Amino acid sequence: MVEDKNEIDKLIDNMITSGDELVDNLKTVLPNTLAESMVMFHESNVENLKKIKEFLNK
Repeated sequence: MVEDKNEIDKLIDNMITSGDELVDNLKTVLPNTLAESMVMFHESNVENLKKIKEFLNK
């Protein structure tokens, strides 16, 4: 079970990092209003992923 938690932690960290990179790259080519919406959406996803990670590590 501990091994599964570690794998899920790694997966969540990877999802956050990959999302950060995607948002950074897309911000340079998207119109500002769309880029801002995408950033807000990503931030919401990151918060949810962190909550999931916190719940799993209780």
